[in-house]
Amino acid sequence: MGFVEYICLTMKWAVLIWGLCIWFSCRAQDNYEIQVYGSDIVEPHHTMVELHSNYTLEGSTQQENGVLPTRHVFHETVEITHGFNEWFETGVYFFNSLGSDGRTAYVGSHLRPRVAVPERLHWPVGVSLSMEFGFQKRSFNEDTWMLEIRPIIDKTLGTWYFSLNPTFEKSLKGLNAGDGFVFSPNIKIDNAIFSWMAVGMEYYGSIGPPGNFPPVDEQQHQLFLAFDFFFSPEWELNAGYGWGLTPSTDRDIVKLILGRRF
Repeated sequence: MGFVEYICLTMKWAVLIWGLCIWFSCRAQDNYEIQVYGSDIVEPHHTMVELHSNYTLEGSTQQENGVLPTRHVFHETVEITHGFNEWFETGVYFFNSLGSDGRTAYVGSHLRPRVAVPERLHWPVGVSLSMEFGFQKRSFNEDTWMLEIRPIIDKTLGTWYFSLNPTFEKSLKGLNAGDGFVFSPNIKIDNAIFSWMAVGMEYYGSIGPPGNFPPVDEQQHQLFLAFDFFFSPEWELNAGYGWGLTPSTDRDIVKLILGRRF
């Protein structure tokens, strides 16, 4: 199977799963850390430093509910994660925005402890659970304090890799604080077509509170064509181009994640 066939097959799988998410189905995943997580954690006594960069080519053009527009804005997030043992790590994020008309600012920070099932137990799938919480400035988010619960399940089958993050988010303070948890599933499917690169699709959604889903055009769904590069065990490189699939979603985004293990 050639390179084009791999991309077509991967896109078919991603579109199928996106359809299933809507079938099972608001607030979007903020465009600061556009990433589907794997279950593995940073090795004990090591630290991972990552820079999450993305640029919104086509997004909102005016303030909505007091939130600044997203069109033509760079988001730069520094993530530092330290592994404490074989089952526990903690990460911290520093969100930043670069743009015109008062949109250049430090935006906020989150803390993310995570536990994982150790590989030595040989579970049939990788499993971990992260709890992320922190704040963002009101001009960049309807909710200033947020909680995120992210189960992570992944599996490698030959050259194929699958990851599911059935995420739930809760506003602790802000416009949506009176609402319940919002279901925000993330999915990744890719294929290592070369020893140094994998190509696949990433899906990001914000469907709404379980049992009270809004209409599909009010939900938020993004699909990314993504590339992962394996140049060195110490380095991480992920790049992608994303499309918004509903009117409520930023339409065109490019992203890059660069990480280094120490």
